[in-house]
Amino acid sequence: MIIEKPITIEDISSDLRQLGVRPGMTLLVHSSLKSLGGWIVGGAEAVIIALEDVLGDKGTLVMPAHSADLTDPSTWQNPPADPRWWQMIRDSMPPFDADFTKTSYVGVIPETFRKQKGVIRSAHPHVSFTARGRNAEIITSSHPLSYCLGDNSPLAKLYDLGAYVLMLGSAYENNTSFHLAEYRAKWGGKKEESLSAPIRRENNRTLWETFYDINFNSDDFEQIGAAFEADCKEGEGYTRGLVQNSRCVLAQQRLMVDYAVKWLEENRIE
Repeated sequence: MIIEKPITIEDISSDLRQLGVRPGMTLLVHSSLKSLGGWIVGGAEAVIIALEDVLGDKGTLVMPAHSADLTDPSTWQNPPADPRWWQMIRDSMPPFDADFTKTSYVGVIPETFRKQKGVIRSAHPHVSFTARGRNAEIITSSHPLSYCLGDNSPLAKLYDLGAYVLMLGSAYENNTSFHLAEYRAKWGGKKEESLSAPIRRENNRTLWETFYDINFNSDDFEQIGAAFEADCKEGEGYTRGLVQNSRCVLAQQRLMVDYAVKWLEENRIE
């Protein structure tokens, strides 16, 4: 039986450099461990170490640490919760804790990164981000409860820092930076919504806090990403390449957001 050569930290690091990841970058990573294929020696930990090795001491690694399981049960759809259970779920739901609450629906690499020594997590109960490196405190501090992916969010701080986005086997539908564009653009059907999140427990009962946000939606993010690549010159705004078997895009976040603002205003019509 022939065993495929294991994938090492050095293999991943070499591919990241070839793609264009450089020391000192501030890098937001959306990832799929499975997309790399083969046997990775060290699994998710090896991918994180490779990213940090390439970014170096002056770089900053950022990942989503979203916790969608902490949303109100009345909004659940896949599967829905029986209305008879809604209040029981609200009363029993463990409140958000930056150190304790696990991530959900973002993959094993962000969940592993969350637990690494030196990683800082922002305080939003639904859409927190984690960061490690030179700009980690700047990115994760003061994450507002309302308008959580807008102009006072970690996404906006990444924009101001000239960050890059790496989609490591991840599709544009998962590109959270396009949500920042939703706040900045004027598009048909945009409106404010009232939401809630579990904040703390008192007297054996979880207390929820109401906050406000826009009705952001990722259904057309794949279209935005395809248009961005079609209209921007590869090698300037973005590069495509492989990290092992993972199809990747490395892009300047600011260019992607600015492009998405214009696209949304021209194409999202109520």
